[in-house]
Amino acid sequence: MALNGVHDRGVLLHVIGGQGDEGDPPPLVLRQAAPDCGALVQDLLTLGVVVFTVLALARDWVAPALAVLGADVLLMTFRVTSPEQAFAGFSNAAPMTVGALFVLARAIEKTGTLQPLVERALGHRDRGRLALLRLLAPVTGASAVLNNTPIVAVLAPQVSEWAERRGLSPSRYLMPLSFATILGGTITLIGTSTNLVVSGLLTSHGMKPIGMFELTPVGLPVALAGLAVMVGISAIVLPERKAARQLFAQDVREFVVNTVVEHGGALDGVTVGDGGLRHLQGVFLVQVERGDQVIAPVAPTVALMGGDRLTFAGRVDLVRDLQRTKGLRNTEQEHALSLANDRPGHTFFEAVISGASPLNGQTLKEARFRSRYQAAVLAIHRAGARVNEKLGAVPLKAGDTLLLLSDREFDKRWRDRNDFLLVSHLGGDVPPGSRKAAFVGLLTVAVVVIAGLGLLPIVHVALVAAFLLIVTGILTPDEARSAINLDVLVVIAASFGVGAAIEHSGLAALAAGRLVHGFSAWGPTGLLLAVVLATVALNEVITNNATAALLFPVVLAMTSQLTLNPRPYFIGMTVAASASFLTPIGYQTNTMVYGLGGYRFGDYARLGAPLTAIVIAAIVIVIPFLWPLSLAAH
Repeated sequence: MALNGVHDRGVLLHVIGGQGDEGDPPPLVLRQAAPDCGALVQDLLTLGVVVFTVLALARDWVAPALAVLGADVLLMTFRVTSPEQAFAGFSNAAPMTVGALFVLARAIEKTGTLQPLVERALGHRDRGRLALLRLLAPVTGASAVLNNTPIVAVLAPQVSEWAERRGLSPSRYLMPLSFATILGGTITLIGTSTNLVVSGLLTSHGMKPIGMFELTPVGLPVALAGLAVMVGISAIVLPERKAARQLFAQDVREFVVNTVVEHGGALDGVTVGDGGLRHLQGVFLVQVERGDQVIAPVAPTVALMGGDRLTFAGRVDLVRDLQRTKGLRNTEQEHALSLANDRPGHTFFEAVISGASPLNGQTLKEARFRSRYQAAVLAIHRAGARVNEKLGAVPLKAGDTLLLLSDREFDKRWRDRNDFLLVSHLGGDVPPGSRKAAFVGLLTVAVVVIAGLGLLPIVHVALVAAFLLIVTGILTPDEARSAINLDVLVVIAASFGVGAAIEHSGLAALAAGRLVHGFSAWGPTGLLLAVVLATVALNEVITNNATAALLFPVVLAMTSQLTLNPRPYFIGMTVAASASFLTPIGYQTNTMVYGLGGYRFGDYARLGAPLTAIVIAAIVIVIPFLWPLSLAAH
């Protein structure tokens, strides 16, 4: 039955009649009947599926897309939702809009549209708080209208090199960089995909979508307060850590060794494969120098000659095969980075493992890394330290930073794939901005203005912009297709179905009742605080898009039960869903800078805890001034 507009399945209210005294009408007694067994089974199934999905997301058992889509299909199979409800998200405008904005973000990254911002932010002599403010302020503004991930992908390596050149620790800048993009994402509708998810959910429930700048009165004060906190305390609470690339440069002698083939020795005239140099444990034959000739990559059929100079890369301190190879003589070890600068064939990269990567949980040997990626891993950095084990036997985790050697096209091949969150060239020059950057910049401004004025819905504007980028040749169809993160789109679309199951099973009403019971004594503002706290807590263990989709029906049930104005509660939930600052796994950009900054897991809470507290306070204080929390206040 319907109770104050909320579906309360399995509950039946009976009227028990009896003759009252002196002919009074019979008293009305409300008694709850036993719930329908079929409905109870579906409720328990839904609860079990949701709990298991949250655990799978929190513990990275499977990729987020697989976890959420699997839950969606399972709930449909159990007939908790109909096929129309389960797949409603795939026809919603939200995933289509997000996909189009991924294409726009790729064009911005490719053409160097952000390069003027980078040069103004970093091309100065300021240090300390002033340098941090000059970096974070424009980054926050840019992330209000651009996807956060490409901003961090472009800026993080440059910020790291800029800090190192000035004798500063990159750890003082990279985490604030990530947090600034998160804060900027709360300012406008297109700042982050979560905003679009909630807007799509509102539309699917017959409510008005979020306007382009509807979040701004809340998001802007939240962002400004967050910036003030970071500029004020980052230097105090963030320790100076050494980045992976700094440790690599210091320990370079452990990674590269040069040998010479002895004249008349066991390897003179023998091919690389027959000489046993193709499958050495832990090392990789990078190149063969023969006079002025450089042979790279080295095929197993290459015949060695006396006097050839062989360059190996790998964990030489853990390798014994190379020292025992007859016919090779060690020479003076050379600086590894000079190999990248002096030789055209190979260079060094940092690559950060993503949560959706097929490498997650696999060892390099199991993944056949060298043959699959045409690259050799020299070191693995995890939680601010180098992994001192046999690299081929180490199961990889999300956030691990791989230092690897490959050809110069490695970053282009893997930049837009889910295998890595970030691929950064070590010691390379910053690519110049393209002449097409101005057009891409104007197109971005046009998207914001047209959508902001309400001339066209955001999904129309974003799709037209993506189409223009392809027809003008700025992006090829393949580049546009690879720029779209299908895992993110699947999570968004499938979350709609899981949210529908929570709503229609009665779980939303139950969870809403718990929130009301715990915070109703504080009035509507207390309930707003409850929504924000629940969002922040859940957001630290699962993706922000999944958080918004799972909590949406709970907030809807709560506001319906108490006849509250739903709008401010959904706005608060939307802004809080992006406020993920406590762990490196709560938000994708936090994971991207985890290894680059040499951070440890607990470092995020040092800055993230006070920042989270300020953001929560700002949301709860600002929203009641902008919207009535109760419908009775209208």
